[in-house]
Amino acid sequence: MTTEHPLLACCHPLHDSSSLNRRRFIQLAALGGGVALLRLAQAATGHDATPSGAATAHTAEALLLSCMDYRLIDDIAKYMDGRGLTDQYDHVVLAGASLGAVTKTFKDWNKAFWDHLKVAIDLHHINLVILMDHRDCGAYKVILKTDFSKDPLLEERVHGKYLRELAQAIGKRYPKLEVEMLLMNLDGTVQTIL
Repeated sequence: MTTEHPLLACCHPLHDSSSLNRRRFIQLAALGGGVALLRLAQAATGHDATPSGAATAHTAEALLLSCMDYRLIDDIAKYMDGRGLTDQYDHVVLAGASLGAVTKTFKDWNKAFWDHLKVAIDLHHINLVILMDHRDCGAYKVILKTDFSKDPLLEERVHGKYLRELAQAIGKRYPKLEVEMLLMNLDGTVQTIL
């Protein structure tokens, strides 16, 4: 007879025999528990929770900035996996993505983005920043007080404005970083913004 761990009792779909993926780990981490939770997750996947020898440095290819919109979280992960970046990127989530990072309406969001970017550079030695906005963004409606989704060309231009503004600011602070500007459609397809 198997007994379910009390920490996972409220999240039965999270506790199964399949390997622990990024989404499940984030869901577990949201429950709290720090190191104990990490060890539980590693034990569930058969990975050793205690590294042998000295701690080794790890790197990531990129930092991804995306919006918090629940409709696209799985599509964002699929897109990044499709690029071969599974477990190779840090992920910062701000409502409005690029707009969230540059808006004066929520100044702390701007600081949070820059702090996360600096940590990603210092800790994981990233060389790429992927800025991913999406269509029909509620944060754009809240912050800019306009629904741009009714005019797809105008919507693309407005997203492009904030994507370019943030990309230029990144380039100014960190000229060695490559920056990509993307716009995700609600069907999960992604277009590059130039």
